[in-house]
Amino acid sequence: MNFKTIRLIAAGLLLLAIADLHYGYYTFLRITICIVSVITFYLSYKSDNKSWMWLFGIIAVLFNPIIPIYLGKEFWVVIDFITAAIFIVSIFKVTNYKE
Repeated sequence: MNFKTIRLIAAGLLLLAIADLHYGYYTFLRITICIVSVITFYLSYKSDNKSWMWLFGIIAVLFNPIIPIYLGKEFWVVIDFITAAIFIVSIFKVTNYKE
């Protein structure tokens, strides 16, 4: 499984989070999205793509499980949808990096 597939799965998890699910799912989502965002941040750094690097840095901070940011469900629905779209677009934009 390549990392593009993992980002696609992460986007699917974010879209699933729009439903009203158990709190444990959202904890799992925070951990997963934070990890995938940090890895994508690193890939963006290696490819010298500063805009994607900053974007995924912000996503990692927003979804970090250590110091969670608490917002209402209506805000998280919008954030989850936008973040899922960002992950999908990143599949095509954050690919190659310099060795």
